[in-house]
Amino acid sequence: MEKEIKNKIALGISALALGIISICTALFYYISLPTGILAIIFGAINSSKTGSKIAKAGLVTGIVGVCLCVFLYVSMVIIISMI
Repeated sequence: MEKEIKNKIALGISALALGIISICTALFYYISLPTGILAIIFGAINSSKTGSKIAKAGLVTGIVGVCLCVFLYVSMVIIISMI
């Protein structure tokens, strides 16, 4: 029983850590997108099973990281095409 609880807590913490990494590395799509997607997946799984606030925070940070990365690269493409 105790091991199952630790696994659920670990999934939420890993979602939060991956989401933070995704935000911090938004300029590097090859790091930001996979970590953001994994944060969203881990956060959604853990949030639906346990309702953990840490998992919800990981889900939110993952979404913010992916959106930030996509926004930056779309902006770069638009700016470069205007030149």
